[in-house]
Parts: sequence; C-alpha cells; structure tokens
Amino acid sequence: MKCAVLGAGAWGAALADRLARNAHEVRLWAYEPDVAQSVNDTHRNRFLAGVELSPSIVASTDMKDVVGGAQFVVLVAPSHVTRAVAEAAQPHLSREAVIVVASKGIEQHSLARMTEIAADVFDRSGVVALSGPTFAAEVARNQPTAIVAACNRRSPAEQVQQLFHGPAFRVYTQHDVVGVELGGAVKNVMAVATGIAEGLGLGFNARAALITRGLAEMTRLGFALGADPATFAGLAGMGDLVLTCTGQLSRNRSLGVEIGSGKTLDEALAGRDTVAEGVITTRSARELAERAGVDMPIVEAVFSVLFDGQAPRDAIVDLMNRDPRAERDE
Repeated sequence: MKCAVLGAGAWGAALADRLARNAHEVRLWAYEPDVAQSVNDTHRNRFLAGVELSPSIVASTDMKDVVGGAQFVVLVAPSHVTRAVAEAAQPHLSREAVIVVASKGIEQHSLARMTEIAADVFDRSGVVALSGPTFAAEVARNQPTAIVAACNRRSPAEQVQQLFHGPAFRVYTQHDVVGVELGGAVKNVMAVATGIAEGLGLGFNARAALITRGLAEMTRLGFALGADPATFAGLAGMGDLVLTCTGQLSRNRSLGVEIGSGKTLDEALAGRDTVAEGVITTRSARELAERAGVDMPIVEAVFSVLFDGQAPRDAIVDLMNRDPRAERDE
C-alpha cells in the first residue's frame, strides 16, 4: 500500500517506520528540511534519538510529493497545527484515500476533535482515530504495543488494523470515536497533574488518587458528549492514562514535574524541542467541560496553576478541601 505520514515528530517517525516494516511504501512529510534530509541520508530523526528507521522511508517537505497517489494518509501533526497541515494536504488527496488521525488533542476555540478537523477539511466521513498507550521510542524499538483504530464505520477501521498490525504492534478496532479521542486528549492534562504532584514530593497515594479521579473526570466528560463510558476502561482510556501519568518518557508528566518543582510554565517550556500537548489541551478541555456543564476539578486545578499563577501546593489543598461527595455519580 502507498502510505503518506504527515508529521515527522517522534510519533510520526515511529508510525512511518511501523508501516515500512510491514512492507508498505511510505512517504513522510516533514516541516523541518533538516529532518527530511536526515531521514533520507542517515535514516535518523532527531525527534527519535537512538533509533534507526527503515531505509525504505522517503521523507520530503513537499506535500504534493508525499500525498499524491497515497491510499492511506496518516495525520500525526501536533494538535495546534493539525488543521493547517490537513489544509495543505487537501488539494493533493485522492478521493479514495483512507484518512487516519494519530494526533491527540482538542482544537482551541472550535473545540473540535482531531477527526472532526479532518472530516471538515477533507469533506468526508469515515475518518479513523488511532490512539492508545504508546511511547514512540518503544514502538520504534519493536517493543510489544497495543492500540485502537476507531471509526464509526467498520471497514475503514479494519483496513487500518490490517495496515499497522504486526507481531509487536497489536491493533484493536473500536466504534466509539468520541471516547477514544477524548481519552487520548484529556489524559495529557492528567499527566501534567500527576507530574506536578511528583514535583511537589507527594507520594504514590496522591498519584493513584489523581489517576483514578482523572479517569472519572474523563468518563464524565465523554458521557456528556456521547461517548460510551466503557471506552474509558480500555486502551485509549485507562491504558493511555496510566502510561502517560507514570512513564518516564511522558513529556506532559515531565513538564508537570518541573512546574511542581518550582518552575513557571514559561521556564518549563523553554528549550523544549517537542510539544507538551497537555498545556494546550488544558485550555480546551476546561472550555469543553464548561460548554457541556461537566465538573472537572483536576482540569480546573491544572488550569489555575498553568495560567492563573496559583501555587501548585495551594491547588492540591483546594482539591482536597472540596465538599465531600460520593465516589460515583448517581
């Protein structure tokens, strides 16, 4: 199959490599010319250090060259530029191409999920969301991984399952696109929260409480927006949440650790070469919760620390001092 991967960050490079290892013809679009040249000349990508990519991957900064003739197009750009990348690809896209979105986030202002952006720009239904507990470096090193391909139509999801599936990359299909995408987006906010707690020197009790109550918030928001609550107990919900809240490779968790240790948001972001989606998603998730009338106190606390200047320890105190309530919504 001819595949175009749009976005040459760590996750885009890892997915391109996965497709190439499955003997597909892969072209990788990179925003940065040096990244494209490095992939072509040395099979290395500075966003995925220490990994040698499949030599069959062809990288380019020319969108027409990458997208033209592709049967599968995989969007892997950071969420804040997903619409712009899709709009650049749209004129060159085949009407028969299957669209896969592996970006995780909620667009600011429109509050659109990533597949909604793709459906809007490409003017088609049946867009597949690819999400789950995945560190790019582990996928690129062929470590066992399980992920979800979600679509409201069975055929595109099964096509994407066959495209990526391999001995070390197990792909499950799902029909609940809303739940899968919200799980993948909001878990990044919870990772920032658990990182802040770790930076403050709080213990495992606090981490476990933030993960489980974070899951409750995600489920509540998803249910209000039409998702199946059971989705949040699966790979794209609990699985991704646990990984990103505990894994040493999590960018969002590490950013939270720096903030909990005393840095401001600007100081924590300075010098980073990669995007911590949780910062952007905190704003969007808070706005989405307000629109849906859903209580999300952890999201609210992270917002206060990141954007209102509240001291992290005070935010934890406020969370603990909220009125007592039942664990489950009645």
